[in-house]
Amino acid sequence: MAKMYGPEEKAKLERLINEGSNVLREVEDLTEGLKETVKAVAEELQIKPSWINKAIRIARKDNWASHEEEWNEIEMILGVTKNLPESE
Repeated sequence: MAKMYGPEEKAKLERLINEGSNVLREVEDLTEGLKETVKAVAEELQIKPSWINKAIRIARKDNWASHEEEWNEIEMILGVTKNLPESE
């Protein structure tokens, strides 16, 4: 059975749906703008856009330590298996 809502509840739901839709549209616009900016800067600096995006995510989440630990483990594995490039 469907729940019955009074005028105040209906108005609240309508307002929430409208505001939520606007917020999601703004997020999409900002995301697209960031994507274009990253692409332009990456081309200018000759950096892969994916590297810039990863750096942005790491900075936002403030979780460099976990990434550093991960890379240290990968470096150790490559060193043990003699797959690291030779130092010059």
